[in-house]
Amino acid sequence: MTPEPIADFECHNAECPLWHPDEQRLYWTDIPTGRLFRYDWATGTSEQIYSGEVVGGLTLQADGALLLLKAGGVIARWQDGVETLLVTGLPGEEGSRFNDAIADPYGRVFAGTMPTPERLGRLYRLDPDGSVHVLLEGIGVSNGLGFHRDGRSLYYTDSPRCEIYQFDYDGVTGEIVNQRVVITTPRTAGVPDGLTVDAAGCIWSARWDGGHLFRYAPTGEELQRLPLPARKVSSVVFGGPDYQDIFITTAGGNQRATEGEGAGKVFCVNLGIQGVPEFRSRFAMQPHL
Repeated sequence: MTPEPIADFECHNAECPLWHPDEQRLYWTDIPTGRLFRYDWATGTSEQIYSGEVVGGLTLQADGALLLLKAGGVIARWQDGVETLLVTGLPGEEGSRFNDAIADPYGRVFAGTMPTPERLGRLYRLDPDGSVHVLLEGIGVSNGLGFHRDGRSLYYTDSPRCEIYQFDYDGVTGEIVNQRVVITTPRTAGVPDGLTVDAAGCIWSARWDGGHLFRYAPTGEELQRLPLPARKVSSVVFGGPDYQDIFITTAGGNQRATEGEGAGKVFCVNLGIQGVPEFRSRFAMQPHL
């Protein structure tokens, strides 16, 4: 099966694809241009829904709203065109932005930030009570995150190091421990970017500057690779009515002569592999632990 384009807004960096099962829509961001888009599965049509501050991460809240993680550590709630500011910024992130995010089974949010000239990136945990905690520092570029469906393992990507880590996860405390490398990618074949986990526990990793989407066994062995007509494959998520549609974002829509004719487009392919819904966040909502 060949991935087919479903939307083309010439995105500079289409990222953070997020399936909304209540609406049967796919959401994604074009990070550098500060735009948000959505694709309607039933009609096959897409539209821009937001233009403003840079959004580097998205999660789906328990009430169906979107949680927008922005530049400077700003966090907001967005629903039906109405935006509500939740966090005005995080100390030390004034010159940075969020980069990728995921909710855990208990409504917490794990979100990374980009490095600055003064320091490397961080990984944060955002709790349902609105509190924010730094979990990791010294990250090259904080990237793809995914929970194993048993909720006891977290996968996390540091792109420049070409490593995907696995942590043991304590759902009661929200702590991550026992960090180990589960996947190391070749430095000559791009860097690992966005990530998701399917129903079998296999890891799907987009390859920035590598032109492919990869599927790995939970133990790290490569199982499958899917080529795309774009050098910068940025992220991936499962969706559709039965969670067998694989949505893939790419970057470089403003430089297609060098990045490929599919650069900046959003693609979809159905390989008959079962995905699962992403967990929903409850940031700044009543805890549900």
